[in-house]
Amino acid sequence: MNSFLAWVGGKKALRDAVLARFPPEFDRYIEVFGGAGWVLFHKPPDSFEVFNDYNSLLVNLYRCVRDRPQELMHELQYVLNAREDFMYLAELHKARRLDELPEIKRAACFYQLIRYSYGCGLTSFASKSHSIWRDFPLIDRASHRLQSVVIENQDFEQFIRHYDSPCSFFYCDPPYYATEDYYMDVGFTKHDHMRLRNAVLSSQGKFLISYNDCPEIRKIWEHPDIQIEQIRLLDNLRQRYDNGAMYEEIFISNYNTSERGGQYRQLTLLN
Repeated sequence: MNSFLAWVGGKKALRDAVLARFPPEFDRYIEVFGGAGWVLFHKPPDSFEVFNDYNSLLVNLYRCVRDRPQELMHELQYVLNAREDFMYLAELHKARRLDELPEIKRAACFYQLIRYSYGCGLTSFASKSHSIWRDFPLIDRASHRLQSVVIENQDFEQFIRHYDSPCSFFYCDPPYYATEDYYMDVGFTKHDHMRLRNAVLSSQGKFLISYNDCPEIRKIWEHPDIQIEQIRLLDNLRQRYDNGAMYEEIFISNYNTSERGGQYRQLTLLN
């Protein structure tokens, strides 16, 4: 199933390739940088699942979708796709005043910002037609899918320690190198890439990390027990003016990502 929202750095285009590289066995699926949850919503609910994100506004939205979807949809029922309304909410967000609102109102305002902003950046009005009413079936399905999912709002290092075990599988989709400023609500820095590396290398479980392919990240992850695999994807944004444009991402793992079988992976990448 699809996610109920878009997000900066969302893994809609990469979700099949990510699932193809899951280890064959694990008891705990732990998503460290949840975002739009494209991988979580795409995978079957066949294990104990934990979703985490350090963005408290995003986590509040997820909890309202899971626990109070009808109240959230009622709050969203009469919002307007209007620049004036959007800029008012953007100013509240910039001033960090959305946190002062009650949970449902806060979730609805943040969802409105996401849906009506350009590139889900939360700052610029997209000037595109979109009816939030069309999202209500997605919200309803997401609520059912999230019923057994634990939703956390922790710093990733503390979170990894909290859920670490030999049967844990951590999927990490951190802010990409040199894009840290896009995530204004979480304060991720270049030092945090090193902190993430140290946290997962000292863990007992298996991990898979998706990153942009750049020399800095490859240098950080130089380690004898680590696998790095490059994948090339169509760049949907550049396709508009550069037909056939591609971009490179890498998968970083502490296990053999082909354990699930090459046939499934090949079909996934061709799709």
